[in-house]
Amino acid sequence: MTDQQIIAVVDKAIDEFRGELNDLESAVGMLMIGRHYGWRVILLIHSPVTVRKYSRILGLKNLREALPEVGVLAHRSNAWRLLDDGKNFWKVVRGQIAGVRSTKAETPPR
Repeated sequence: MTDQQIIAVVDKAIDEFRGELNDLESAVGMLMIGRHYGWRVILLIHSPVTVRKYSRILGLKNLREALPEVGVLAHRSNAWRLLDDGKNFWKVVRGQIAGVRSTKAETPPR
């Protein structure tokens, strides 16, 4: 999606939202972070249930269509770096491989 399309998704979600504002705020945050980190990192830091909930709030049928697969900042995600050890991405997302999920991001070394 382009930046204009993402803003349109956010504006529509805000206009139509009924419920807890912290859920709306988190959904918008997920989308904005996902623009830079990609949908694979989003799936590593949120449970599938949470991703579905936030996608529903945003009116997105498929998060993968809205975000890049791997964003330009994915390398800063600890969870993404842990996957580089040859772990199966989908097994990690489903919780079949422990010790990979992390919400921490690091600044790259200089």
